Amino acid sequence: MAIFESKYTPVVALIVAVFLWASSFVVLKIALAVYDPMVVIFGRMILASLCFVFFIPKFRKQKIHKGDLKWLAVMAFCEPCMYFIFESHAMIYTSASQAGMIVATLPLLMAVSARFILKEKLSRKTIIGFILAVIGGIWLSIYSSATESSPDPTLGNFLEFLAMCCAVGYMTILKTMTARYSALFITAFQAFMGAIFYLPLLFLPTTTLPDFYHPAATFSILYLGICITLGAYGLYNYGMSRLPASQTTAYVNLIPVFTLIMGWAILDEKLNYIQFIAAGLVMCGVILSQDRSKVRDQV
Repeated sequence: MAIFESKYTPVVALIVAVFLWASSFVVLKIALAVYDPMVVIFGRMILASLCFVFFIPKFRKQKIHKGDLKWLAVMAFCEPCMYFIFESHAMIYTSASQAGMIVATLPLLMAVSARFILKEKLSRKTIIGFILAVIGGIWLSIYSSATESSPDPTLGNFLEFLAMCCAVGYMTILKTMTARYSALFITAFQAFMGAIFYLPLLFLPTTTLPDFYHPAATFSILYLGICITLGAYGLYNYGMSRLPASQTTAYVNLIPVFTLIMGWAILDEKLNYIQFIAAGLVMCGVILSQDRSKVRDQV
């Protein structure tokens, strides 16, 4: 039991969570090459929900504080509901590697959110870092050439950026909710809300239901539902409940590194030298923004 009480447990949980999230871009790319996005997302949501069925008696005893239900609903609407709509369609148009680089802007977006919503101060370094990362993301998109697996990277990267905006809403509310609810309950709430949200979308005229079995794509959905929706979110929610938001969002910076490696190793994705410079600019902006010193240059 000592290991579960270690101060390093939240750190390990966060590292594993971001590694799993990075792998989700590669696995999602594989699933979307075969099945409709709505089928893939509903599949992962219903699988995660089924994993929580045995905990329902325990969840029934959970007291919901007055006014919290609407915030839990808004949190789940941001992510997984709207987040996965944007991200699944983003992965149709862009590569896993580029999507991972766009994710690097998430900590900066969280800093901006904290400034305007939580009224926290921002240092000039954070502002400059935010500007550099945004310029790098735009540059990365402009110099992206269309390929068979990345037919419209500019559109795909923009959709991934919208997904990050949804993630900001989720993380902002999550930090408040973890003070009153367990990571297990919050993760289950997200899974159930996601399954309910995506069920009617299966019957849209634009949704193509599968009429055949594809082993790799099916395994990808299983992986997304159990390892990502259940595992990654559960671990991240746990880490968020134990550490300050400013620290937990910083771990997201590892996602583009993991994604680049896996995109190259598994999907044979490559970036040209201009894109590498743009990706480097994004990472420089992210690193610069992580200034934690309480100095005079705050606005």
